[in-house]
Amino acid sequence: MNEQTNHNCNLNIWRHLPDEVWDKVSELYKSMPGWIGYKDGIPYWFGQEEDDVYIAASVEPSGLSFFAQMNQRDWELWITTFKSEATRVLGFDVGEPEDGFI
Repeated sequence: MNEQTNHNCNLNIWRHLPDEVWDKVSELYKSMPGWIGYKDGIPYWFGQEEDDVYIAASVEPSGLSFFAQMNQRDWELWITTFKSEATRVLGFDVGEPEDGFI
């Protein structure tokens, strides 16, 4: 099944972290598959909201939030890769706060 569905994920990359961390996150964005750039300050991968497939991110009180529309398999692969690379680049375990990542 290749049906496009909506997904979201909040990660423990908090807005109050120092600029050095956010600089690394910005570089990580650019290295991820599907990177297309920023529009109005929002990072996008694959497309934008009006497209069939897209991923967007924003910094919220709940952490770094991703919103996506794509098939389940591709989403799981992409977000798993992001978490793994963010953990490596940032030097702390990156994951979802509801899963115990602080």
